[in-house]
Amino acid sequence: MISYECTGVDFPDIDRRNVTAWIDRVAKTYGRVVGELSYLFCNDEKILEVNRQFLQHDYYTDIITFDWNEGTTINGDMVISLDTVRTNAEAQDCEYDEELHRVIIHGVLHLCGLNDKGPGERELMEAAENRALTMR
Repeated sequence: MISYECTGVDFPDIDRRNVTAWIDRVAKTYGRVVGELSYLFCNDEKILEVNRQFLQHDYYTDIITFDWNEGTTINGDMVISLDTVRTNAEAQDCEYDEELHRVIIHGVLHLCGLNDKGPGERELMEAAENRALTMR
């Protein structure tokens, strides 16, 4: 089950049913099953608060993923700053909708075992995001 909530922002213009089916398809390509996922859409101040409280990071980000996986079942909580998504879309000269979907699936890819902090990992993550976006 996937839940979508928001705090401090208007709910983004996404088709939850289609996004849920898309997430399921992407997870299956990694041999994973979707368990309990939650998305919290928020503003920059809320994600900064979460980043400080849980990760001891003092900066804004587009997504924070909390991994509660059990075996091949992906479970997690994802917090997404719509402010940062919009800023990143403008900086990368892409559509807001595309960037939002990229961030939504970015968290799922983390839960499927992909990372983006080590050498070469960012490029692998971006390629995985691009493949996933074609599955929408």
